[in-house]
Amino acid sequence: MSDSFENAGYGQGQVGWGTRPAIIAVDFQMSFCDPKFALGRSEHAQRAIKNAARLFPAARAAGIPIIHTAVAWATDTEFARWKVPALRDIHPGSYEAQIHPDLWDDSDVYILKRFPSAFFGTDMSSILTTNAIDTVLVTGVTTSGCVRATIVDSFSHGFRTIAIDDACGDQDAGPHDANMQDVGRRYADVIQTDEAIAKIKALSVIN
Repeated sequence: MSDSFENAGYGQGQVGWGTRPAIIAVDFQMSFCDPKFALGRSEHAQRAIKNAARLFPAARAAGIPIIHTAVAWATDTEFARWKVPALRDIHPGSYEAQIHPDLWDDSDVYILKRFPSAFFGTDMSSILTTNAIDTVLVTGVTTSGCVRATIVDSFSHGFRTIAIDDACGDQDAGPHDANMQDVGRRYADVIQTDEAIAKIKALSVIN
């Protein structure tokens, strides 16, 4: 944190965990995970996949729900105004919209979205509140786009928001680091996968 932000009072205190966490897994879909696609060749995103593959089984074992999102568009009209042409061919039901097999389990929830945030235009908030969730752990790709939008909206919906730093990825480490630093100043606690797993195991013992 730079001195100017620190001196202005940013990043004070911790959000902390409640007692009912859930994981939002943002867009761990094949279009961003399979290296045969231009958007899936990021080594930084591959790191996130590997860490999520450690985190998710621990969460399932503790009874913590995992809600996956994927971006997809049925028509060109739905896709309009996005500035990433490589996304245009992602359609509902396509291979590109499938969740990476190392991260998916049939007990998980799958939500399609058309916009950056996992909350905008979806049932995400209703799913979380119906299950009495008070804490949202955010993972996924890409950090500077849909992950950040989801973190901000999670905060805006009143959830304790925890960003799992090394289980989020971007096309490059620079935008990832800058956005994690910034959301950590304002909206969320930023932790690593190992810390999240330890906390999940501690919660399961308490419960």
